[in-house]
Amino acid sequence: MPYLITIFIYLLILFVFGLYLTKRLKKKEDFLVAGRTLTAPVLVGTLLATWMGSGDIFSVSDLSYNHGYSSLIGSAGGWVGIIIVFFIAGRVRAFGQFTVPDILEARYNKWARILATITTIIAYVTIVSYQFRGGGWVLSIITEGKISIHAGIIIVAIFVITYTLLAGMISVAYLDIFNGIIMIVGVFVALPFLIHQVGGMDYIIANVTPRQHSFLGNMTLTQAMGYFFPTLLLALGMGNMYQRFFSARDEKEAKKSVIGWVVGVILLGIALQSLAVIGSSYFKGLEAEESGKIILLVAHKGVPVIVGCALLTAIVAIIISTANSFLLVPATNVIRDIYQRFINPDLPDKKMILYSRLTVIILGFIAYSLISFFPRILDAAYAAYTIYGAGITPALISVFFWKRATASGGVSSMIGGMATTVIWEAANKILGHLPLGIPTVYPALICSLSLLIGISLLTPRPSPDKWKPFFKKSE
Repeated sequence: MPYLITIFIYLLILFVFGLYLTKRLKKKEDFLVAGRTLTAPVLVGTLLATWMGSGDIFSVSDLSYNHGYSSLIGSAGGWVGIIIVFFIAGRVRAFGQFTVPDILEARYNKWARILATITTIIAYVTIVSYQFRGGGWVLSIITEGKISIHAGIIIVAIFVITYTLLAGMISVAYLDIFNGIIMIVGVFVALPFLIHQVGGMDYIIANVTPRQHSFLGNMTLTQAMGYFFPTLLLALGMGNMYQRFFSARDEKEAKKSVIGWVVGVILLGIALQSLAVIGSSYFKGLEAEESGKIILLVAHKGVPVIVGCALLTAIVAIIISTANSFLLVPATNVIRDIYQRFINPDLPDKKMILYSRLTVIILGFIAYSLISFFPRILDAAYAAYTIYGAGITPALISVFFWKRATASGGVSSMIGGMATTVIWEAANKILGHLPLGIPTVYPALICSLSLLIGISLLTPRPSPDKWKPFFKKSE
C-alpha cells in the first residue's frame, strides 16, 4: 500500500502542475517548443528525463542481469552520440524551426520531410507502447497482482495521454526538472541500501550471473555491437532532442545543456545498471521475460520500504517523462509536417494546438494496440531504435557534417534504412529468429549509408544555399 500511495501522490502532483501550466499556453510555439524560452538547467533536466526511459529500466536491466557491466556497451552508444551532438546543438538552435522533418526538407526536399515523419511515427509510437507496458508492470508488482498488468497498462496509458495533451512542451520540459531530481535521488539512495541488503560486496561478487568473458559478458562481439549502434544512432538523430534545442532561449543555452546531459546520463546509466547487476546476485534464476523486471524487484523487495518508495517513484518518473515526450514529438510531426505543410498552410495557432492534442490521443491508442507485437521490451526497444536510427540518422547527420550529400542520396538512404529494418524485423517475427543470426542494425545501417554515399556521389552537387544554413558557426 505505501508504494501505491507514494506513486499516486507523485502522479497527482504532475497532473496538478500540468493543469496549471496550461494557463501559459497562448500560441503554437508554447505547445511545440515551450515558447523558445528554455535555459540550460531546464534543458538538462528535460533531456535527461527524456533519454532515460523504460529502455533503461527494463531492456538495459535485462542485459545487465544476464551480462553484468558488459551491458554498458549498449549504453555507451548513447553516450558517444550525445558527445557528438555537442558540436551541432548550437547550429540546430540557430536554424530555429520546430522538428527534424523541418531540417530534412530544408536540406533535401519535401519527400525527406514525409519519410522522416512516417519513420518517427513508427519508431516513437513503438517506444511509447513499451513505456505503457513498463508502467503496467510497476502497478501490478507493487499491488502484488491486485491490479493486473493489463489494467495497469490502461491506467498508465490514460494518464500519459491526458498529461501530454494538457500543455505540450511547456508541461513536459518544466516538470522534467522535477522528474530529473526524483530519478537521481531515488536511484542513488537505493544503491547503498541494496548492497547492504544482499550481504555486501563479497557476496555480490560470488553470486552475480556467471559471465563467459570479462568484457563481453555472455554476448558475442556481433551481439554487443548490435546493441551499441542502435543506441548511438538514436542519440544522434533523436527528434525529442532537436525539438528541445529548438526550445532553447538561444544557441549558447542549447550547447551548454549537452554537457550536463551527457554527465547525467552516464552517472544515472551506471547507477541503474549497478542496481540490476547487484540484484542478479540476490534474485537468481529469472527467466528471459522476467529478468527485465529486476530493478522493480529490487525496489519492491530488495531495499527498505521508504527507500523502495523513492526508487519506484524514480522508475515511474522515468517511464512517464519518456512516454509523454515520445508521444508529443510524432503528434507534432503529423500536424506540422503533414497537415499544415501539405493540406492547410494557414492553420491558426489555436487549431494547431487542438489538432495536436487530438493526434496525441490517436497515437496513444495506436501505441496501446502495439503492445502485444513485442512481448519482450528489450526487443521492442532495439527495433524502434534501429528503424529510427537507420531510417533518419545518416541523412540527418549529413546535414551538419557533409556538404556533398544530395536530395536523392538523403531520400534513398531514408527509404533503404527504414525498409530494411521493417523487412528484417518481419522475418524475425515469422522465422522466430533473426535471419542468419544477424542483428537488424547491421543490414539496415549498411543499406542506409551505402545509398546515402553512393547516390550522393553519383548525382550533381547540391547548391550552396542548401547546406550553408547548417554550417554557420554557432555563437
